[in-house]
Amino acid sequence: MSAEALARDAGVAPAPGSTSVVDELVAELWRHPSGRTSASPYETARLVSLAPWLPRHADRIRYLLAAQSPDGGWGGPDGYALVPTLSAVEGLLAVSPRDEPAGWSPDAVDDAVDRALRLLFDRVAGPATCPVPDLPAVDLIVPALVERIADHLVDPPPRLAGWRGAGPPPMPVGMDRRRLDRIRALAASGRPMPPKLLHALEVLGPAARHLTGVTATTAGAVGASPAATAAWLGGPDETQPAALGYLTQAMTEHGGAVPCATPITVFERAWVLSTLARAGVLPVVPPELADGLHDALGPGGAATGPGLPMDADTTAVTLYALALLGRPTDPACLSGYDTGEHFCTWQGEDGSSVTTNAHVLDAIGRCLGDDDPSAAAVSRRLTGWLIDRQQADGHWSDRWHASPYYATYCVVLALREHGGPAARPAVQRAVAWVLDSQRADGAWGRWRGTAEETAYGLLVVLAGSPSPRVDAAVAVAARRLSTMQDAGGVPPLWHDKDLYHPTLIVRAAVAAAQASATARLNGSAQTAAGRWSAALESNSGHC
Repeated sequence: MSAEALARDAGVAPAPGSTSVVDELVAELWRHPSGRTSASPYETARLVSLAPWLPRHADRIRYLLAAQSPDGGWGGPDGYALVPTLSAVEGLLAVSPRDEPAGWSPDAVDDAVDRALRLLFDRVAGPATCPVPDLPAVDLIVPALVERIADHLVDPPPRLAGWRGAGPPPMPVGMDRRRLDRIRALAASGRPMPPKLLHALEVLGPAARHLTGVTATTAGAVGASPAATAAWLGGPDETQPAALGYLTQAMTEHGGAVPCATPITVFERAWVLSTLARAGVLPVVPPELADGLHDALGPGGAATGPGLPMDADTTAVTLYALALLGRPTDPACLSGYDTGEHFCTWQGEDGSSVTTNAHVLDAIGRCLGDDDPSAAAVSRRLTGWLIDRQQADGHWSDRWHASPYYATYCVVLALREHGGPAARPAVQRAVAWVLDSQRADGAWGRWRGTAEETAYGLLVVLAGSPSPRVDAAVAVAARRLSTMQDAGGVPPLWHDKDLYHPTLIVRAAVAAAQASATARLNGSAQTAAGRWSAALESNSGHC
């Protein structure tokens, strides 16, 4: 099929399209400064259990009942169901008979719990039988919830009498409560809690209330988490109006349910603006947005939002976004995350992140330039480290996202721009893996085709060398993406205490992929048309 036909079949316009989608994205950043993200079954159930005194308690119960999957669980597939299902079960078991049913019934709650317990105790196909996803604080959250569920089952409601004395649901192989016990001992000692643990302070239960050394931010949040904030409050504490206001604000977007982390201001703005600017589709950005990103950087970098520790990932993407916006900033604040081999996401990180290091490679290369001697040395080291972590089939995986397409996209774009010749074979292997894993309908996805993962797949393929196969893959993917972007039931794929969906960040990736695919297909069509015209001219003398 000709390039012109591919472009036509993909629905590609002969000229660049309207920037209205991108303009709206930038406007949304301004209108919703706390960020836009999906509701969390885990976090919402923690409020049902920890803070029944908060407004909209009945709404949260209804949300949990409506969000339960047909198999009895909550959350994503496989092991991703474990944390939100444990949280929902414990939350619904904590619903008091004295609670006034408003749009829900005690029987419905008991039925939901019964179905979920059957799933949790299934030692053949339950979520505890799957590999444990690398979610933040999972080794604290799971034993804490298992313990609480066992306490509830000592004397369950009459309709759940068959579960009396069932004990704790099974935990994944190799998981125990030793780290939770250490954290409890640390809290009891009065010594400071590590900042990264504040995001999951709710694992301490009643011991979290006004814990020594822990204070809310000026906006009222503890650990940027509604659950952690509610646990720290411990009750309707009128002496903490900012914290109560934070919790009330957190539940406004989702009808009483709450997200895992809020606010995510810096994270959202840095990812959206850098994604759009990299694709060359960013309109004029309000200077206040760039100023906010610049002001978020300190000597130790930037944090996703108030109440969370500074981290290399947010710092690197913020630096990269500012450089693309024409405000390059000294990346020296990244030096504190350099381990000598790679860059840690934060001090004391367990494990490592390829996307964090890909973003550091982007930031250093863009801020200092690839010819800068110090930047070149770091770029060579990170390039080698990233290549060493490429899987045999060509993809990368990462701890901050459930899909390998996100990790592969992050690494491929960084290596293509700043990895030099040494990175080209790795990039081509990644492109080949993405091409080979494209679904018959043109989409990409770990569990099923999604707009988000299709956008990442497109951007990876577009980073490869042009070829008829690439043009064909881009055309069918662009056509499929145009029908997916407004589809309902968007699956959350990003890692927090459970999976979440950062709405504007994903929309920016889709917009960038659509614009990049349009440019490629239009360019291919124009090139083909030029070759055809030249051929006609060269043959005109023989007519």
